[in-house]
Amino acid sequence: MPIKRIIVIAICLFISIPYLPLNAATLEQLHEAAEARKLLPIESNLIENWPPGPAIGAASAILMEANTGVILYAKNIHERQFPASTTKMMTCLLAVEHANLNDIIPFSSTAVNSISWDSTKIGIKAGHSITFEQALYASMVRSANDATNGIAEFVGGDLATFAKMMTQKAEELGAQNTNFLNSHGLFEEEHYTTAYDLALIAAAYFRHEMLAKISNTSRYYIPPTENQPEEMYLNNRHRLVNGEISVDYNIIGGKTGFVNRSRQTLITAAEKDGMRLICVILKQETPEQFFDTVKLFDYGFSNFQIVNVAANETRYTIQNASFFQTGNDIFGDSSPLLSLNRDDYLVMPKTTDFRSLAADINYRTDKPSAVAEIIYTYNNAYLGTATIDFASENRSTYDFDSQMPVEVPESTIEEENVIFINVRQAIFVIIILAALAIFFFIVRSALKSYHFNRRRKRRRRQAIRNRRDQFNGYKL
Repeated sequence: MPIKRIIVIAICLFISIPYLPLNAATLEQLHEAAEARKLLPIESNLIENWPPGPAIGAASAILMEANTGVILYAKNIHERQFPASTTKMMTCLLAVEHANLNDIIPFSSTAVNSISWDSTKIGIKAGHSITFEQALYASMVRSANDATNGIAEFVGGDLATFAKMMTQKAEELGAQNTNFLNSHGLFEEEHYTTAYDLALIAAAYFRHEMLAKISNTSRYYIPPTENQPEEMYLNNRHRLVNGEISVDYNIIGGKTGFVNRSRQTLITAAEKDGMRLICVILKQETPEQFFDTVKLFDYGFSNFQIVNVAANETRYTIQNASFFQTGNDIFGDSSPLLSLNRDDYLVMPKTTDFRSLAADINYRTDKPSAVAEIIYTYNNAYLGTATIDFASENRSTYDFDSQMPVEVPESTIEEENVIFINVRQAIFVIIILAALAIFFFIVRSALKSYHFNRRRKRRRRQAIRNRRDQFNGYKL
């Protein structure tokens, strides 16, 4: 056996043997702590008549519907945690706003050498370069910290500036309890987030089709070039993405993460029956982060459904009052003035009837073309919104006698006053009335002028006669 190999083996044994008993004991303690965390309260289970969610060993977890923001499962979702490499979702989301796929990312000595030697990387050397697209794949598939540093320097100019940009972008997305100090997620005490904030960031990430594709890639190859002479084979360790764990719904993508202080972290998105769910797991032990995710997805797809508002709303009028106090069309055969947005939907428990939901109108909405929005809740749990818009041909009318997938007994349906106005006829009638009014004022003015002129003529003739009589009397 070569002497160098013997030396290497001896060094490895010298380093590892003293730590083996300690690591084994620590690992056992960590799993005991994870078991204890199963007893922590699940906030969503406290909602009356809400489907009970599973007990899991993660310290924090959330299951959110991506398009509506409805939270199906919540466990310590606002507690600060260390995100580890799930940070890279924000790195890539921010970067695509400032770079093109074909841009060349040069790697400085700072980008390559500022990370710890034992962290995950692609091993690119200072002075070499790859494309921005390849750097995105390296960040999300391999979770390469040197790749994210290269992206950060290219977009932000330096690592610190890019980290500030990440925090600012998170705030814009509604992540108010997040602070990023680096682009990769290696531990820093003030580099933190929450399960809720990560779900908001992930929802924005997965709305970007290209980014979703990258995070759902199990293997990726970077060929050698003049600027980078090494072959790079990237493998994704997300077991729901690489197929190690199979499920009966569509996986959209995800990101793994780990540092000692954070333990295992995981973000995953999945879709089934038109419902897109995002699952965030923070502080769990391997491989339970994957099984916790499967439990939560199974829970979400089994107990909840999306429901179109316009197709089911039969009882609601503006402020529950008669807007025009009529159930008839004012000007004949015409179209309604207002309509419910036909694309808006709620996410609600399958055991819940649509008519049992509470609904409140909010007139302060900044949504384009919306007059107001209806906010739906169930036992104070938010389920989604639907906007009330000015009626158009491509929207379902505000006449709620349309198709009803959810059957409701006739005895429970009250007659509602529906808002109907034919805008063209209304304008035509207004113009006619205005013309008649103008004509009336013109005629009235003409008559007044005529009578006034007659009185003036009579007065003038009388004045002439008076002067003539005076003159005749003087002459006599």
